[in-house]
Amino acid sequence: MIDMERKYYIFQENSLLIPEQTADSEIHKPIELGPDFQQQFNSSLDIFSFSSVDDPENIVELHAISIKSNEPVLGWKQIPLRQLINIMNSGNRDEIPHELSRILRAYHIAEWRKTTKYCGCCGSINNDSKTETARLCPACGQLEFPRIAPAIITLIVNEKNEVLLAHNIKFIEGMYSLIAGFNEAGESLEATVKREIKEEISLDVKDITYIKSQPWPFPDSLMVGFFARHAGGDIKVDGKEIEDAQWFSKQKLPLIPAHGSVSRFLIELWLNGDLQY
Repeated sequence: MIDMERKYYIFQENSLLIPEQTADSEIHKPIELGPDFQQQFNSSLDIFSFSSVDDPENIVELHAISIKSNEPVLGWKQIPLRQLINIMNSGNRDEIPHELSRILRAYHIAEWRKTTKYCGCCGSINNDSKTETARLCPACGQLEFPRIAPAIITLIVNEKNEVLLAHNIKFIEGMYSLIAGFNEAGESLEATVKREIKEEISLDVKDITYIKSQPWPFPDSLMVGFFARHAGGDIKVDGKEIEDAQWFSKQKLPLIPAHGSVSRFLIELWLNGDLQY
């Protein structure tokens, strides 16, 4: 049941739900709900609480609700999380705002809860742990925590200090970004960088350096940003994920990702001269 004295983050699919009249400056705030909300969505609510660690001395208890994807949401507007990240994170060098971190954590947990209703070991209906953010099977005792899928994204420069940008088949026309991919079992992140670059564009790289990470809950990733220098090979795209890849100078850049993503953050570092060959 909804506690009328609490405020909630509300999600449907990959969007944050907020009342239609909410101003952009207020979209990051949890919402106080009335009995009309309970009546409108009562049959399809997943209500949960979670802790958010803003810093080592500030642990906050927060609350969230996940609504089934087929529920109509009259009187509410959807803010896709990718758009929310762009709005709330300017792409500067500081950590993402506490408010955005809380929302991303809530969404990550909401998506994880959808796939952990049943125990993966014995098939029993899971309970929520009373002591931590986890699922606890009442039958076999299996304890499951929210999953995190690490992914890498890498800015590569060549001897001319040009940047390697690629067009993924899923991108809009004209959009180019950095090479990215998921970490595999038993693989270091540096090995993932080398493998993904070799698989997707046939290049070898060296001097792999960690720069920055970012929660990327689509649905459960941690995006880890790296810098690397071209070590050999000519561009040859795989034709499966990557349709085109080229070296670009600072004077002739294509359409690049918006502010708020690790990819744009890395590109801005290169543009500012902080990442060079």
